[in-house]
Amino acid sequence: MLSYLLDNHTNVVFHLLPFSSSADYKLLIVAIFSTIYLLGIILNAVVIAVICLDAHLHFPMYLFFSNLSVIDICYSTVVVPKLLHILLSGNGLVSFTQCFTQMYFFFMAASAEVILFFIMGYDRYVAICHPLHYPQILSMRNSTIIMDIMWICAFINSSFFIIPLLNLTYDGVVGLHQFFCDAITVFNSSRGGTNEFYIVICFECVLFGLCPFFCNVLSYIKIFCVIACIKSREARRKTFSTCSSHLIVMMIYYSTGGSHFMSSFYHAEPLLNQVLSMFYSTVVPMINPLVYSLRNNEIKKALQRLWKVK
Repeated sequence: MLSYLLDNHTNVVFHLLPFSSSADYKLLIVAIFSTIYLLGIILNAVVIAVICLDAHLHFPMYLFFSNLSVIDICYSTVVVPKLLHILLSGNGLVSFTQCFTQMYFFFMAASAEVILFFIMGYDRYVAICHPLHYPQILSMRNSTIIMDIMWICAFINSSFFIIPLLNLTYDGVVGLHQFFCDAITVFNSSRGGTNEFYIVICFECVLFGLCPFFCNVLSYIKIFCVIACIKSREARRKTFSTCSSHLIVMMIYYSTGGSHFMSSFYHAEPLLNQVLSMFYSTVVPMINPLVYSLRNNEIKKALQRLWKVK
């Protein structure tokens, strides 16, 4: 079905207009994005390698960490290489198939990350509030199955989100004031928009936005209640430190992602929208491994062990 819908728009071309068209800024933008991209790839690859190579980290929580790093690599790789090509070549034209392929994998990564943050919040809830049942509820086998289901749901949901956009009508050359094919920017540039996409947006906001967010909020309310009942101050600090990384990353993700969504949907200034998109799609994937590696003692110890072995 997707290939049939793509064939019906072979004459449509998208023209990406990233940031400033002035040549004075292009080299600076290329340098900034190249640095962010390389740092993000290296840091996330190190996290994945350390977790895979160190047997001490073969536990559900670190399995979730490694999947988050995979998602962050997907985010950056879907967006940045094409942007660098556009800036260096000066050719911002993107075919309809290329644009929708980029949107598909970008939204697949976004869907997987939302699901993963919910799973990681539940992991911390079970570990702190029901520690005796943790080995049965979140064993490595169960956690691996959960990760498989997460990726399957992400791929299916991305298709569900993209199909309404394929049914819209577009002019021959569609100008996008964005540095990648953002779904809402593409929708705003279409002709004869239907209510179908608004229904999908509402569904996505509830199922992949509000529901996971409020479930995480409820989990942390219960976690904080349990921590407050611990008498030892040092024990409270250690218990809270096990979930602080997830809490920080989740807050960064929801704040930047929510700002990006609101600016895109309500026609904010193109430059503002692109700056928010930059944080959401490139900067946050670079920050995530820094937060986890700097705040997690086990990962730092694993790095030291691997360094000594080498």
